[in-house]
Amino acid sequence: MTNKLPKLFLLFLGAIFLLNLLQAHLTELIFDEAYYWYYSQNMDWGYFDHPPMVALLVKLSSYLFDGELGVRFMGCILSTGIYIVLWFMIDYPKKKDYIAHFFVLVFSMGLMHAYGFLTLPDTPLLFFTALFLLVYKQFLQKPSYFLSILLGVVMAALMYSKYHAVLVIIFVLLSNLKLILNKYAWVGVIVALLCYVPHFMWLYENDFVPIKYHLYERPNQAYNFSKFTLGYFVNLIAILGLTFPWIYWALIKTKASDKFTKALLFLSYGVIIFFFISSFNRRIQTQWIIIISIPLAILAFNFLIQNQTAKKWLFRIGIVNIVVLLFLRIGLVHEPLFPVTYETHGNKNWVGSLYSQVGETPVVFENSYRLAPMYSFYSGSTSFSLNNMFYRKNQYSIDSSEDKVQHKKVVYVSKYMKKGDVSFFSNDSTIYYGRYIENFESFRKIKSIIGDSEEIDLKEKTDLQLKIYNPYKEDIPIEKLKFNGIFLNKHKQVMEQNPIETTPLLPDIKNLKTNDTTIFIFNLPKPKTENLGYFKVGVSENGLLYGLNGENIKLK
Repeated sequence: MTNKLPKLFLLFLGAIFLLNLLQAHLTELIFDEAYYWYYSQNMDWGYFDHPPMVALLVKLSSYLFDGELGVRFMGCILSTGIYIVLWFMIDYPKKKDYIAHFFVLVFSMGLMHAYGFLTLPDTPLLFFTALFLLVYKQFLQKPSYFLSILLGVVMAALMYSKYHAVLVIIFVLLSNLKLILNKYAWVGVIVALLCYVPHFMWLYENDFVPIKYHLYERPNQAYNFSKFTLGYFVNLIAILGLTFPWIYWALIKTKASDKFTKALLFLSYGVIIFFFISSFNRRIQTQWIIIISIPLAILAFNFLIQNQTAKKWLFRIGIVNIVVLLFLRIGLVHEPLFPVTYETHGNKNWVGSLYSQVGETPVVFENSYRLAPMYSFYSGSTSFSLNNMFYRKNQYSIDSSEDKVQHKKVVYVSKYMKKGDVSFFSNDSTIYYGRYIENFESFRKIKSIIGDSEEIDLKEKTDLQLKIYNPYKEDIPIEKLKFNGIFLNKHKQVMEQNPIETTPLLPDIKNLKTNDTTIFIFNLPKPKTENLGYFKVGVSENGLLYGLNGENIKLK
């Protein structure tokens, strides 16, 4: 394939690849990358927040390099591959005359810079979106069983990258509904499903925890036009940068002259409209819409080489955008050049400060799946995130990391403490204190289940049944536990909490038996807050803050 690429193309590509490698090596990890590095320490077919592709990339990188490059190398490879795949999707016979325009167009896209060296779930999502479209284009020209199988494998890789990759598949299908009657297309679907079976099994074994979290349990906010809908349009600009008027102009002016162009248009408009509608319900994160960069790059290039005005201005503004982005990239390494303190600044410093005080003592961070893996990455020491009712569940809630700190002397770190045995400033200048706990013990995997109803009527004063399941390998003395009634608003934000008195259904129960369920009776506390939406029961062990033990039950 490379012998079909012009020398000038390879020169641009090589320069970008080397730049990304250098940036990956010199730039400290961002918190999400540290979290995905943590994923890779225990490879599995799924994780709390995402499918496993990002963990696989980090793991492969770690076999080749240490440090930051040991997290990011495969991301640099895939991001380079995006340029090649995009180039092969362009049919214009004289495209070799516009190599510089091609690179200016793609390299000026803001998040294409970021995902050029950062390794996040969106990194493989972008690559496999491009590869899926390339294979689909070949499939349209001459379908075969080989292309069907390849299409299926790529679709599975897409879904192993990020769940909303399903939008790519759906909108391409909607652009060509005749695929429903195409036997080759069905072969691709079957292959994709077979490849995805291990993740389906993981979801089943883990009670579909990522699906439940993303669809039902994720906290939200009351609708705010500026933050939600207006913020969404700002994101549509941010992913492209200063060249956005000409790229969206290309989208508007392009007509569906063939099935492949129609697929690009459906994918672009489909994602834009889908998240526009979603913006009336929740705040849309910028990276959620990054997949439109792939079809927009193709549509914009095909448009600009036929439109002199667009070609001239997009090239000029694209170079300006690249200069700004390169300046910001230097600022990611050299903090004084960046307009604000960012996640890539100061992580080694705060980790070093804390480690110098506690040594090899394990550190338990209160409510921080961000600080815990960052500390482990740069210190090489054990850490854990203990999540309570004021936070959210994450990978630390479902894996075996709790076992590594049980019954050990730990340092318990929180930003809500006023004093402690140790202290440090994080990279955003927040002061954290830590106190030593000689024999740490937590039971955050205890599950609390309220009765059998999906709703609770606040007007009724009947006793409620509380089932407490103990998944641990040892019995847990009930005297170590306290129970709390937690009221949330309609956006799943904690509004009120009240201790509850529980009575075992069977008398003389002293312990929660291992791998068994104990039934209690309790009275629903009367809340003082109005317009509540949900209720759940949290469990506190050994005086720690109440955990995220129960699911949200709707109130009426």
